[in-house]
Amino acid sequence: MTSSDSSPVRPVTRPAQVAGAIAQLAALGVIGAAVFSLLFSLLGAGIGLLFLLGVGVFVLLALVYVLYGVGWLETQRVEGLYRFGIAAPRPRSSGRPGFGGFLRTVWMQAIDAATWRAIAHLAIATILGWVVVALAGILVSGIVLAFAPLFADAPSATLARTGIAVPISWAVPVGILSVMIAAAGLIGLGVLHGIIARAIMVPSREAQLAAAARTSSLQHAGAVRAADVERTRIERDLHDGVQPRLVSVGMTLGLAQQKIDSDPDAARELIAEAHTSTKAAITELRQLARGIHTSVLDDRGLDAALSALIARSVVPVHTDVRLDGRCSRDTEAAAYFVIAEALTNAAKHSRATEVRVVVRLREPGTLWARVEDNGVGGARVVPGGGLDGIVNRVLAAGGEARIDSPAGGPTSVEVSIPCAS
Repeated sequence: MTSSDSSPVRPVTRPAQVAGAIAQLAALGVIGAAVFSLLFSLLGAGIGLLFLLGVGVFVLLALVYVLYGVGWLETQRVEGLYRFGIAAPRPRSSGRPGFGGFLRTVWMQAIDAATWRAIAHLAIATILGWVVVALAGILVSGIVLAFAPLFADAPSATLARTGIAVPISWAVPVGILSVMIAAAGLIGLGVLHGIIARAIMVPSREAQLAAAARTSSLQHAGAVRAADVERTRIERDLHDGVQPRLVSVGMTLGLAQQKIDSDPDAARELIAEAHTSTKAAITELRQLARGIHTSVLDDRGLDAALSALIARSVVPVHTDVRLDGRCSRDTEAAAYFVIAEALTNAAKHSRATEVRVVVRLREPGTLWARVEDNGVGGARVVPGGGLDGIVNRVLAAGGEARIDSPAGGPTSVEVSIPCAS
């Protein structure tokens, strides 16, 4: 999907663009054949070795990601030349843990439409490149032919790439005509490359709107689901934590009231016990409120908020946070929630002895975070559970989440969230 609504009508006939297209097509005429030879070699080797101890599976897996790499490079080449606003292809992820999730990820990558559009465009550009190389040879030969009467001793000269023998008396007009035709052909191919690139690489306006609608629907569903999971968590924490403690405080104070005349010492002990329970309830309420909204996140940013969060972790945490700037409030809140929930899961369920947290501000405008523990693994996304909350919170912010937790560990949670979400 493009980042600009006006990208489909961007001009492709500026002199610098046409010259760049001609130069790049000439290079692709040489390099493209080698690229497709590699791709077909991997395909043939993968199919041929498929039944030989399963070796072909690994070759085909490599082919999928080589195709992604080639598509990424082709997309960047076209975007660098024309500035259509084409988003660079991103590795696809199913967001599901385990081997089944891995297979689905590979399948999603193998059928990624953006990658195949780029591969198709590269194939066409390679064919155009062969023609450009041929026309460039005719252009140079035409220049040489136009000056042939100045140095030629033979009665005729040959126009290279065509094998046509031209009498010396006709060398100048034929040479000039050859230069003009070749130059016109090169310019035409340069313009044609831009038109084809725009037609293949840039989705139509209807496709952009449909993709935007799908993204909006997913974000809305994720936001609703995340809010529901958060509400359930708050209700559970209140019901299982603060509420019983406050009921206990009330009962203790009632007993103290009954004993205050007959047994003042016992009443004082009960009041002290109620006081202790009240302070514990206040602490739990403060922690609950911090889970809903962290003021330090607004005041000092994600780095400081994570430092405070990690200081309270019961599992040792190694951090590597490198943030050169700040993102939107929603983005930072989503990343904070992901890391907090991952640390909670590591402490409660994974029996981990160590957690590593890595946070980066990546280009273009993406906040990336990864939390990995050395626990027993086997975590699953269960509706209403902590991992479900992570996935929906990130989805609501317009990002992507990948959770990998094979049996035996380790468990890793990786998210990428747009900074302007």
